[in-house]
Amino acid sequence: MTELSPGDMALMAAEDLREALSYHGIVADVHDGYGLALVSVWVDLIVWCRGDQYWWRTGWNPRQRRPVYARHPLAEPDRAAHRVALRYAELRQTHPLPEPESRAAYPS
Repeated sequence: MTELSPGDMALMAAEDLREALSYHGIVADVHDGYGLALVSVWVDLIVWCRGDQYWWRTGWNPRQRRPVYARHPLAEPDRAAHRVALRYAELRQTHPLPEPESRAAYPS
């Protein structure tokens, strides 16, 4: 039996998270390469998958002038999805979808 590469394992974990997020009503995209995978969820919310962890940015530390990250084990995609869904809800408040432009704004 062939052992999975770290990149394959990261991709599987990303797909597991994407599926778990769908149960929260969240649509996400998965991208992979260079031995890791990314789950693109929303503006400022990308979940990285590599090794044995998911991780994503949760804010900014102005004193240290650096981002703050949350981490969660790859073995628990459902629990990670719950935490990501909470961050998603926060970001939806600060980065809502734009209103569709009216076609009347563009004269023929």
